[in-house]
Amino acid sequence: MKNRFVTDTNVLVSYLLTDSKPRQAVLKAMRKGRILISENLISELTGVLNRKKFDKYISLQIRRDFVRSLTEKGFFVYSDEKITVCRDPKDNMILELAVCGNASCIITGDQDLLSLVNFRKIPILTPDEFLSSHEI
Repeated sequence: MKNRFVTDTNVLVSYLLTDSKPRQAVLKAMRKGRILISENLISELTGVLNRKKFDKYISLQIRRDFVRSLTEKGFFVYSDEKITVCRDPKDNMILELAVCGNASCIITGDQDLLSLVNFRKIPILTPDEFLSSHEI
């Protein structure tokens, strides 16, 4: 089975805005497998990227095109399990997506998720850790 990766919103925003480790991690994930997406993830990403503070970095059109491209190229997963273990309730959707999508790992910079280390045997990695991983 092809590798399946969940990339948190913060990683996707960094991918779009900077030439950084998160960008390199997303590119590696795209090469090595599929990016899992859900309605909740796309909704959160759209909300974040529509914030005015990003206008000075990148045009609204490019941000919208990015979300559209991710929606078209990502592997859509319907989350049919409700998970409530994360100390930040908004992050539970990432765990739900990973579990329901049978993810190989979660890539995030979010400390609330990283503090779990793994969830149901799914590793939770920083972009740096993901890039260093030879297993994936």
